[in-house]
Amino acid sequence: MGKMEDQLPAIVMVLLQCIFAIMALLSRAALVKGMNPRVFMFYRQAIATFFMCPVAFFARGKSSSGSWMGFRTFLLIFVTAFVGVVLNQTMYFQGLFLASSSIASAMSNLVPAVTFLIAAIMGLEQVHMKKLSSMAKMLGTIFCVVGAACMAFLRGSKLLNNVKLPPSTNSLLLNSFGGDDTWLIGCLFIFASMCCWSFWLILQVPLTACYPNPLSLSAWMCFFSMLQSGAIALFLDHDPEDWNMTSNLELTCCFFSGIFGSGVQFFAQAWCISKRGPLYSAMFNPLCTVITTVLACIVLHEELYVGSLLGGVGVIIGLYIVLWGKAKEKRENIEYEDFESDPPKAPSFKIVDDLEQPLLLTDNCTEQV
Repeated sequence: MGKMEDQLPAIVMVLLQCIFAIMALLSRAALVKGMNPRVFMFYRQAIATFFMCPVAFFARGKSSSGSWMGFRTFLLIFVTAFVGVVLNQTMYFQGLFLASSSIASAMSNLVPAVTFLIAAIMGLEQVHMKKLSSMAKMLGTIFCVVGAACMAFLRGSKLLNNVKLPPSTNSLLLNSFGGDDTWLIGCLFIFASMCCWSFWLILQVPLTACYPNPLSLSAWMCFFSMLQSGAIALFLDHDPEDWNMTSNLELTCCFFSGIFGSGVQFFAQAWCISKRGPLYSAMFNPLCTVITTVLACIVLHEELYVGSLLGGVGVIIGLYIVLWGKAKEKRENIEYEDFESDPPKAPSFKIVDDLEQPLLLTDNCTEQV
């Protein structure tokens, strides 16, 4: 039984990656069939709100202590919901339609590297050029950026399928650019979506300090994002036909994304992070890319290019280098804190050079992160 409990976080993370892959494929298929992305975003957040609010209400109990919403907290939640949900999903769905679900899934691995880059520019992440951990994070970021550039600009020979993007009146970008450079435009919008998600992660630091109740906070963000996405959809889409969800594909996509994408995913992700840490959770992201790419080629007959394949591999390699650098940095900080907290025992403490250690300390890394 103990071995099963030890493997349970890994099993949950694999199932989560399958959920993400299915969600990307359903969204792509529904958008290609003509579903309005802004209306879809509103329905998704509305379903997530009606799912999360009762759960947060009945589970408030002890976790509600210390959570009070003043004007500053209200403004911070409102901005975070707009950046991390509305703006992020607007960019993502536009890029998902113009590019492909496999590209969108592969570029999601950019989030750790982009978050590190933004945090370093803002002074929230310390960079020490002489430390192996900082060098790894910078090298991993370079790999991710180069890989993303290859996916966008270096398409190369076509490996699988030959699908032409169907016209859609719901794509503002396709109408503006004429549809000739849809692949590049889609990649740029997916990259912008990843930047929004990285900003959302950074905003979590002051937000959780002001409102330390993650379940209630998630419900509030779902509620605010529902209002914001509804206002945008009403402003841009005046045709009542755009609000009709008539096909089973559209209804399935809305309910699956709302319940599993914003509900079950939140609980499962939070549970895994509490058991193994955020780096352990992020290490499973490339699995979603593999599942999405395989299923997209088989089910949706999406095109696969050499440049996309090489770029995706580069992004995944960069992701693991960044994660290794973060784990190494955490071990360095723990060793330094232990040394500072007990100076009389300093003679027995030995500082080992980073280059003498094995590159992958899997068991220690898993336990400490």
